[in-house]
Amino acid sequence: MQANWTQEQIAAFSKADDMYISPFYSDGKTPGTPTWIWSVIADDNLYVRAYNGQDSRWYNSAIEQKAGKIKLAGEEYNVSFQPIDNDAVLTEKVDGEYKEKYGNSNYLSPMLGKGPVSATVKILPRDE
Repeated sequence: MQANWTQEQIAAFSKADDMYISPFYSDGKTPGTPTWIWSVIADDNLYVRAYNGQDSRWYNSAIEQKAGKIKLAGEEYNVSFQPIDNDAVLTEKVDGEYKEKYGNSNYLSPMLGKGPVSATVKILPRDE
């Protein structure tokens, strides 16, 4: 299993605004319908949040299946998903990255709210 993203991937991901997330269906191998989503890099790790919080379908699939695919910066990757527990320091860092990357968007404020923050997911590369 690849431990983490390369520095080249991190650099590309930090600028990209084209992420699609597809957690696997319950069979554990069929990717779900791709959902466009914001992504940020904090501490050299890739994070996403569910706009609709823990009620989001993709979020529930990601937490249940723990794996899927993403398309980001023009490439497709097999990934694993890790929910982020109540970590105030990490939440502050991820919030800061959302503000930096998406500060001009009307959708930024909701992404910093309790629901989306509670549905923060770390995405790691997974070898097949």
